[in-house]
Amino acid sequence: MRVFICEFVTAGGLRGQDLPETLVPEGTRMRDALIADIEALPGVGGLLLAHDDRLPAPQASSVPVGANDDPWAIWAGLAAQADVVWPIAPETHGLIARLIRLMRAQCAHVVACDLAAVEICSSKFLTAQRLAAMALPHVPTFRAAAPPPELTGPVVTKPDDGAGCENTRRWASPDAAPRDPDLIIQPFVEGTPASLTVLVRPDGVTLLTVNRQHLTETDGMLSLSGLTVGALGEDERLARLVPAVVAAIPGLSGIIGIDIILTPAGPVVVEVNPRITTSYAGLHQALAINPAAFLPEFIRDGRLPAMPHLPAASPVEVVLR
Repeated sequence: MRVFICEFVTAGGLRGQDLPETLVPEGTRMRDALIADIEALPGVGGLLLAHDDRLPAPQASSVPVGANDDPWAIWAGLAAQADVVWPIAPETHGLIARLIRLMRAQCAHVVACDLAAVEICSSKFLTAQRLAAMALPHVPTFRAAAPPPELTGPVVTKPDDGAGCENTRRWASPDAAPRDPDLIIQPFVEGTPASLTVLVRPDGVTLLTVNRQHLTETDGMLSLSGLTVGALGEDERLARLVPAVVAAIPGLSGIIGIDIILTPAGPVVVEVNPRITTSYAGLHQALAINPAAFLPEFIRDGRLPAMPHLPAASPVEVVLR
């Protein structure tokens, strides 16, 4: 079985522009952790990889993507050679949806969520609307071009389709924030920034780890400097929240991320990532189990492995910058 791992940023998706300092470390850590986990699975006969030629090759056989190359054409060719494809990309500008479509046109087995779920999760506004309709705790989200009059106090703006902390800024009040139609605006919620790493399979939903996010703020700009995978314990409120969020967005599958804020009143959802997130870089070490082995796409005879009883995760630091 040949597996093509396509991480958008490191695989050449940004070859025509400057490489962003924020996304390269995250993409590299996810890709390298996934490479190690897939190589450890029985039955994997080889990995297919591509890399931006401005970055080190992850393996000697990796296909370089140069300045005059079309990365999408290169990826399509690699996907056609693979038995399984695992695409990873930011939600920005619909990139993850486009990548999944391309991979599914070339390969029968793609580790990805359904496109309907990806479309919802790629919009923070649509995600918040869906969670609100299901009466689930979430950060109220509005179009920055027309914030409601009842929105007061410190606020945060960010791209509706941004990934991570991309262009996320805190403002003292809605009046100070830009009226940009491409941005959404949310109240700034006090609490502990965290993320949930969740496994969604046909036979159920499992909360793998609760991770503490380390955010830094410089001149109002928020960025993720790292996280501690498995730093926080599961409680009854999280145990109820996770399957409810997954049920609210049909089509989620595989290992996904849910960003939350832990407040005294309980957890509130910030966004849902329909893909692996940076926490994957520390997931294997935190669980002492290869998380890729849980995915049915990698079970050659079609049988699902029984979910083991997972012990409490051991905290693992993932430093990005």
